[in-house]
Amino acid sequence: MNKVIIFSAPSGAGKTTVVHHLLASRTDLAFSVSATTREPRSGEQDKKDYYFLTISEFEDKIAREEFVEWEQVYDGLFYGTLKKEVERLWADNKVVLFDVDVAGGINLKKIYGDKALSIFIKPPSLDVLEKRLRARATESEEKLTERNTKARLEMNFERDFDVVLLNDKLEDTLLKASDLCSDFIKS
Repeated sequence: MNKVIIFSAPSGAGKTTVVHHLLASRTDLAFSVSATTREPRSGEQDKKDYYFLTISEFEDKIAREEFVEWEQVYDGLFYGTLKKEVERLWADNKVVLFDVDVAGGINLKKIYGDKALSIFIKPPSLDVLEKRLRARATESEEKLTERNTKARLEMNFERDFDVVLLNDKLEDTLLKASDLCSDFIKS
């Protein structure tokens, strides 16, 4: 099978909520745990939510070409997809599910081509997006401004994805996401 489904969106658009729903409701999908240099948030676990690495560990893996793709999202903040993670999930006959930022989604689609379905989760508006980020209460005002600026830029890349899924009513978004996955896996 060796297929991948990529969910990307600006922070706060709902991609992680959609991905968690799909993983809880489907047995044919498995989550690709990304590597990052950021600190774990409350409740996050190493090797479950992310592979939490130091900058030095991340750079060593870059040098050894252990990533499918990686990027420096902000100064000193890296994210990437480990090759061994994708291979492990394919060995279990699973379709690999990615929850990545927009640049990562575009890169993964380029790498996997027809083996990939890329879905851009679009928020109803940038105002709604900002309210969702503020409701998380996990970031400083400076980080919120940084994320909002990045989100405005990322919204310009929706056309680089196979499907744009508007997340204005969560129940509808979850149903559409599941249908998209089913159709792609059957194809």
